[in-house]
Amino acid sequence: MLRHAIAPSARYTKASNDVVRHPRLNSDAKILLLYIQGLPGDALCKPLSELARKLGIKGRAYQKAKGQLVEHGYVHEWRSQGEGGRWQTEQLVANNPLTREQARLLLRGTASASAPMASVPPPSTRFPTVGEPTPRAAGGYKPVEDHSEKTTPHPPSEPESATGHTSTPTPQTATADPAQLTRAERVLLSLRHSRRELHLGVREAHALAVEAVKWFERGLSESDLRHALLAERPQEGVRSAVGFLRHRLIQKLPEPPVQHQPHERPPLRELVECAGPGESHVFRPLFGESECPSCCRATAHTEPEPIPWRERIARINGTPTAPPAEA
Repeated sequence: MLRHAIAPSARYTKASNDVVRHPRLNSDAKILLLYIQGLPGDALCKPLSELARKLGIKGRAYQKAKGQLVEHGYVHEWRSQGEGGRWQTEQLVANNPLTREQARLLLRGTASASAPMASVPPPSTRFPTVGEPTPRAAGGYKPVEDHSEKTTPHPPSEPESATGHTSTPTPQTATADPAQLTRAERVLLSLRHSRRELHLGVREAHALAVEAVKWFERGLSESDLRHALLAERPQEGVRSAVGFLRHRLIQKLPEPPVQHQPHERPPLRELVECAGPGESHVFRPLFGESECPSCCRATAHTEPEPIPWRERIARINGTPTAPPAEA
């Protein structure tokens, strides 16, 4: 392959090879990220979905690209409730992957000087920040997944606590064995070493540990649990590590072990006196017999007295036997 390239002197964007050659980002995610990096500051007040539509990335293609950017730390979102009860979304797009804590500090303006550079959309003068909801169509239908940037009077399904403290444990978590919960969290956090897309935070692993403990309660080991969560990798990849692992923990939960009832021995029968010949002795019958096994075997092996030949022939012919004549 031959290559001919002329370095531009103006109107260009510096792109990191880590983004261009990222093995887990599709072309839509890379183009969207590079497009945002080259925008002027006054163009960043628009939501990510509106910028993607200018590139022709809509519907499911946009949701997939955005999900990959969120999963690998290039896009972060926060939802909060403002005045009047309206919910608004703040977005941060970074040219280097950031952790959740780094992104939060950068958004607050308290990040250290060593934090990676990022493009932060400034708040707009309109309220709410992400704009009023407008109908959007893609291919003749309205995709359900494309409403993440729209404001809504209802709160989000899983709002994040502003203080970052762990929420109050559920009754199931409170009743679970702390040692078993620790084992389950250790297994869940170790999955990222085998598959990077299953990277979990401490709070996420703690929430999923309740379902993982049920596997230990049914007799499975840590190795069995890890194998069940890592087996059969989806062809389209994992979009949400928490949702994927929760689905597997619930759907692949094995049946509880069968509790076998102990075999009850029948009570011993009372001793009875044997009715057979010989000295008087007792035995314990099994089925109501009157002779002991030894006497029964002796009786079975006793040879009968020989029958005279005249009597045998009379029995065969069915004729009465004549008494022998007197001399």
